[in-house]
Amino acid sequence: MYTSNSFARNEVQALSGYNAGLSIEAVQEKYGVQRVAKLGSNENPLGVSPKAIAALTAEANNSALYPDQNCSLLRTALAHKLAIDENRLVFGNGSEDLLSIICRVFLDHGDQVVTILPSFGLHIIYPQAAGAEVIGVPMGHDMRIDVPALMAAMTPRTRLLMFSSPSNPVGCALSGEELQYIIDRLPAHTLLVFDEAYFEYAHGESGYPDSLKMLQQSGCHYVILRTFSKAYALAGLRIGYGITSDPALAETIDRLRTPFNVNRCAQAAAVAALADRAHLSASVEHVRTERRRMDQVLRQHLGLQPIPSVANFIFFPSPLAVPEVNNALLREGVIIKPWLEAGYRQFLRVSVGSHEDNTLFLQALEKALQQ
Repeated sequence: MYTSNSFARNEVQALSGYNAGLSIEAVQEKYGVQRVAKLGSNENPLGVSPKAIAALTAEANNSALYPDQNCSLLRTALAHKLAIDENRLVFGNGSEDLLSIICRVFLDHGDQVVTILPSFGLHIIYPQAAGAEVIGVPMGHDMRIDVPALMAAMTPRTRLLMFSSPSNPVGCALSGEELQYIIDRLPAHTLLVFDEAYFEYAHGESGYPDSLKMLQQSGCHYVILRTFSKAYALAGLRIGYGITSDPALAETIDRLRTPFNVNRCAQAAAVAALADRAHLSASVEHVRTERRRMDQVLRQHLGLQPIPSVANFIFFPSPLAVPEVNNALLREGVIIKPWLEAGYRQFLRVSVGSHEDNTLFLQALEKALQQ
């Protein structure tokens, strides 16, 4: 008997849904709380740049018109900032959109994708939707990316090596030596998709490599993914970009990009946000200061072992059952993300929010662990 699901391809029928987390409104309604600390989606607590808000407001008057399909102003601004050819850039409705496009462009049945575990869910869901097999390589015992194991997992069928650095959800990142190890061993038939959604937070941290410079010098085929959703605080507008190894690769990706996939307001706000260096610096410095404070309290006061992070979140194992801790936090109005991936379900990920929200989280977590 046919059901609605029967019309979907077999790969889609078998997919797991993406764990997008809870909204403030849902928690308020279910738990009867007014004050909610939303620390589950790695959003920027400083909010949107005032310059971006001004650009967004002005551009709203043109909402009846289709956007520039080439993102020309943003393309020029980014190319200048990155010192690259404009034709090497691709744009998406968030970098998640680009992940979907890349998988549809390059993957087919019988192909393999190698990634890391725990993983950003769409690094698994999108390849599986395209009919590819996903090979997940667990973190090492030190909860860092196991680079030798990652490269040992490569086969003649590995079409994409796709993972995030800094890692989401762990927060660790490759060193320059580790990235070079990958570059030296990347097969010619494999495209490296290097997801740097949290680049701005990690850039400048000790040991964090200049991935663009290293990859440009490598001769590899690659796409570096970055976004305006995190440090630039434009998550609600959905805009991300990719830096490709050559214009031909960008042109190939663009063949499956919908013509107007980045709206007018997002483009205008991104150009303004990119130019507001002071707001970006303040956002990054806030996260570094609060992340140190949260890490210290988790370690010294609560006796936990958070994983060292260079991103705007902290990943830590819970001494109690994660569902119980998560529910206790929700009752106090704190949203974090319990990790649902097999092998890592004892972990929680908390975003670095405002000072007040972070304090509410730490107080609620202490209360939950004492119950």
